Amino acid sequence: MRENNVRNIWAKGGAVINGWLGIPSAVSAEAMAQAGWDSLTADLQHGLVDYQAAVGHFQAISTTQTTPFARVPWNEPGIIMKLLDAGAMGIICPMINSRAECEAFVGATRYAPQGYRSFGPTRAIWYNGADYYTHANKTVIASAMIETQKALDNLDEILSTPGLDAIYVGPADLSISLGKQPSGTPDDPVVVDAIKKICAAAKKHKVVPGIHCGSTAFAKQMIGFGFQFVTILADTALLTNAAKAAVSEMKGGTGSPAKGAGPY
Repeated sequence: MRENNVRNIWAKGGAVINGWLGIPSAVSAEAMAQAGWDSLTADLQHGLVDYQAAVGHFQAISTTQTTPFARVPWNEPGIIMKLLDAGAMGIICPMINSRAECEAFVGATRYAPQGYRSFGPTRAIWYNGADYYTHANKTVIASAMIETQKALDNLDEILSTPGLDAIYVGPADLSISLGKQPSGTPDDPVVVDAIKKICAAAKKHKVVPGIHCGSTAFAKQMIGFGFQFVTILADTALLTNAAKAAVSEMKGGTGSPAKGAGPY
């Protein structure tokens, strides 16, 4: 069984630097993988990626030591299992607001008796080895997104779900839910306090805290708070910002990217 390097980094107390794939291209995914991210996440929720494009992403990532993840569109077991069978080593699931929703999510990532994942890991076996089934339950990572006031209200119940490995803060949706403007680099005290609360609660329950970040500066700040999985923008935002900066510089502008630009 292939080791999940994300788990190895966490076991040493380190922070995982995660990239985000929203462009439905194996070529762009391969280019991103060459940058040296610890992990790369195919975004099937807000990116332009469908299942087939995600498979191409995983194949491209396989040319490197980067660990493949996927964010599913919703808490639906069919797509969760299908992406795991395609080779995802971790699943990020949006809008988990209750213990029951979290239990359903985690169960879809685990074979019985820990869960109800159906057996058929076609590409997962090619990528991970013939003993995949034996080790999958303790190797695959289940990460629930915390991004609403309701999730905050139910935080301890969610975090105490057996088998939950990590949580992932969506700062834009969290900001909206708290009555603030969406941002990938929130600085409103209400939102920042909520982020700190989520991180502290995750640590208390021995669940790894993660967060989506709109800049490297914000990612470093979040690591300082205790987060151990930070995503920096997305391929779409990185490409857009670099292109705009180059054109702006040539035309005499500042070339500065928009703060927190990109999808979350």
